[in-house]
Amino acid sequence: MARLKFDALAHYPFCTELQIYTSHINHGNHLDNAQLLTLVSEARLRFIRWLGYDEMDVLGLGTVVGDVGAQYLSEGFHGDVLQIEMAPADLGRYGFDVVFRIREKTSQRDVARGKVGVVLVDKQARKAAPMPDAVRERLLAVAVGEAKQ
Repeated sequence: MARLKFDALAHYPFCTELQIYTSHINHGNHLDNAQLLTLVSEARLRFIRWLGYDEMDVLGLGTVVGDVGAQYLSEGFHGDVLQIEMAPADLGRYGFDVVFRIREKTSQRDVARGKVGVVLVDKQARKAAPMPDAVRERLLAVAVGEAKQ
């Protein structure tokens, strides 16, 4: 299987910070790969709120994760503060990707890059639903230039 590789984007409109806690550390004394995805999930929730939505109410639709890909670039350690930058990409009929870059705040060392595929769903029918035009327009506006928060 080919290794996943994610190139850094030129522009990430959203950035949030999360600290690595003891519960995020594995037996190798560094950030556990599964816990990294927990931190990405928290950042994704913050990103969607920053867009003006809620994960369970994007103009009446819910969200689910369709896929996740991560490329681990260096270790994270207890106490590190991570800057998690995000941007929308690959807007489709039923959803979009949230691409991310994670850096250790002090050194700016890249820790990981990747993407989360977000699918919009009709909660009653429990199936994928087309993206509303207003959501598409918001994502496109953010992708081309709103400042970091």
